[in-house]
Amino acid sequence: MSAPAIRVSNLSFSWPKGDKVLKSCSLEVPKGEFWMLLGTNGSGKSTLLRVLAGLLHPQSGEREILKPVGFVFQNPDHQLVMPTVGADVAFGLVEEKLSTPQIRQRVEEALSAVNLLDLQRRPIYALSGGQKQRIAIAGAIARHCEVLLLDEPTALLDPDSQRELVSQVRRLVNSRGLTALWVTHRLDELDYCDGAFLLENGQVVDRGDREKMQRRMTETQLL
Repeated sequence: MSAPAIRVSNLSFSWPKGDKVLKSCSLEVPKGEFWMLLGTNGSGKSTLLRVLAGLLHPQSGEREILKPVGFVFQNPDHQLVMPTVGADVAFGLVEEKLSTPQIRQRVEEALSAVNLLDLQRRPIYALSGGQKQRIAIAGAIARHCEVLLLDEPTALLDPDSQRELVSQVRRLVNSRGLTALWVTHRLDELDYCDGAFLLENGQVVDRGDREKMQRRMTETQLL
């Protein structure tokens, strides 16, 4: 078996005031699979994702994650910074010192992957919420990210956009070999994943394939 794309071992994190959010948390996500992170509010899901992205630093434990890593926030307005679609996707490539033709190729490839190539010159403000989330994902694809971390990316979307976004990520995992870890509260989104973890009080208390976790969520009414 190949090494997992994400490995977390005995990870602990506390806020400066002393509130402990993650407590000896451990999990592994296989390379090239789409897994979800479940749990009630305050269980530590978003904190764990931010630790994996390097946005927060744990007090103890180990974390290993394939790089580059792409992070998609719940609100895409928090990460789309350029005026147009094409410019925003290209923005993340600045550090790679690519030529203009290489940047153009990366941008077009990434926008094609999320079916938004025809919107390359569209102003960001003119996009729907679902389109903005797909542009955020395109930015990660353009940087050739190995892992996508998505923090409740459908929370602000209408039902049709929710389904389109989760199915888009499913297709990208299948077609490009990406590894994705997706935080959700929505039971129907489990239909698209390979497996899921359940967090309670900062610890993984259960894991399994989507059928098992759907039964668990239905029985406990956590979602």
